[in-house]
Formats: sequence, C-alpha cells, structure tokens
Amino acid sequence: MQAAGMVRGIAALAGVALALTATGAGAQESGTKGAPLKIELNRLEPAGEACRTYMLVDNGRGPALKSLKVDLFAFDTEGVAQKRLAVELGPVQEKKTVVRLFDFAGLACPKIGRILLNDVLACEGADASRETCLERIETATKTPAAFDR
Repeated sequence: MQAAGMVRGIAALAGVALALTATGAGAQESGTKGAPLKIELNRLEPAGEACRTYMLVDNGRGPALKSLKVDLFAFDTEGVAQKRLAVELGPVQEKKTVVRLFDFAGLACPKIGRILLNDVLACEGADASRETCLERIETATKTPAAFDR
C-alpha cells in the first residue's frame, strides 16, 4: 500500500511540474519577450549629400511602444565604421507596421555595406525595457546592405 501511494505521489508531483513548465513557456511566448519586433532595412536612396534610409517596423504581435530609440552604425563596403546615428522609430501602435525615414548625412548610399543595430537606447510601453526590446528585435534587409544586430 505504501509503495502504491508513493507512486501516486510521484506521478502527481510530475504532473504538477509538467503543468508549471507548460504554463511558464506559454506565458513567455505570449508576453513581451515572445512577440518579435521586426525591423527591416527596406530601402536606401540618395538625398542630396545624404543617404535616405527607409526602416519598416513591424509590431504585428507586440504591445504598443511609445518610444523605440535605436543606436545605428553605418559601415562602408570595406567594413569600416563611417557614421553613428540615434534614431527614434516609435511610436508604434499595437499590432501595427510603420515606415520611418531618416538620413545618414554625408554618406553616399552605394558606400553603405552594412548597418548595425548597435543598441536600443530607449524603449517605452507596456512592460518594455531596453533589454526586452533588444531581445525581441529581428532584423532583415531588402537592400544590398546587410542589416543586423
């Protein structure tokens, strides 16, 4: 009898542990950390002495962000850092995609070989923080220049 009770107790504990694990995983996926924030380098075009940059910010599955300020570095085609720029990509509404434009002054578009998302400087909204926003970001490009983090 004691052995049977012990087996039932172990089985019950295993069931509770399994339920807690599943609940924790589900909570993480549905929370801020689990919803990707996609940022795409969509287009580069000359704008006088500058290179106009089009960034597509896809917050299709995440909470609204009042602010999303990022630190970017533009590298030339030889891999040498050329320009650093802090850019505000917010606000971004919940389940919304937006396009933001900004210029890399004094840098010709054909000279840009890569743009690095160096850091998130500010991220405000819901329970967002710089760290959680950085974890959520997925980068992509439709230009000849690479875009990564």
